[in-house]
Amino acid sequence: MSHLDRLWAGWRNAYIEGLTAPSPVRPTTGCVFCSILSSGLPDEETHVLWREPGARAVAILNAYPYGSGHLMVMPVRHCASPEDLAPDEGAAIWQGVADAVRAVRAAYHPDGLNVGANLGRAAGAGIPDHFHMHVLPRWAGDTNFMTAIAEARVLPETLSTTFAKLRATWPS
Repeated sequence: MSHLDRLWAGWRNAYIEGLTAPSPVRPTTGCVFCSILSSGLPDEETHVLWREPGARAVAILNAYPYGSGHLMVMPVRHCASPEDLAPDEGAAIWQGVADAVRAVRAAYHPDGLNVGANLGRAAGAGIPDHFHMHVLPRWAGDTNFMTAIAEARVLPETLSTTFAKLRATWPS
């Protein structure tokens, strides 16, 4: 066994326990995004960063982020692909993506950003039935041994901290 076979992260226990605890936003069936959006819970608790005034689009933190600042913009209406969007929904989503880019840049000052969508499970979509766009900050050199060799991500802040940073810098 090498020294990289085990990684002590005792602070993650609270997060892991939270994943298995019963919750109105983690359904056993159905769409997790639709459950979050219809839960009635405060946005701070569900990590919904932005709700478009016309109720067509939202931005929400990724619960399993690639890195701190990783968020998603999506239609409120459940649909699987961009070609299923009504024109006003598409416009609302692109406005949300533009605002997300502004917020991420202001909060994190990254060297670059990834913006994109994974359409279908084969393309890497974890939730393929509810279309969403990813926005995440990137830095020169952020591919380190943890990601490349240990196949692990190191997140330097909690989702609540990320939420506070992005909510404070959201432009609209």
